[in-house]
Amino acid sequence: VQLQASGGGLVQAGGSLRLSCAASGRTFSNYGMGWFRQAPGKEREFVATISRLGAARYYTDSVKGRFTISRDNAKNTVYLQMNNLKPEDTAVYYCAARSGGYSTKDHDYNDWGQGTQVTVSS
Repeated sequence: VQLQASGGGLVQAGGSLRLSCAASGRTFSNYGMGWFRQAPGKEREFVATISRLGAARYYTDSVKGRFTISRDNAKNTVYLQMNNLKPEDTAVYYCAARSGGYSTKDHDYNDWGQGTQVTVSS
């Protein structure tokens, strides 16, 4: 499946952004979806994941209560709503697709989007 992420930008601390990831090429509802991020000089880390039909969602501890992952299978799109953003959220955000289900592990994912930059100023 091909993935196209969008919605990144520059925002002040405490602000909000909504990332979108549009999928094409395969049956979207067959894929668990995840969001990962990579800050400069750091390894890529898990942010959030959602099951194929949206019933299960998991988050890394640092974003719980601030970020919400959701999906619209009719639109072949997964979203990441990010509220109360902090400077430490600054990173390139990647969406990823995994056939058969969700995962918190990046090596479980088959397909990746190109990434979208999120910069949070203090």
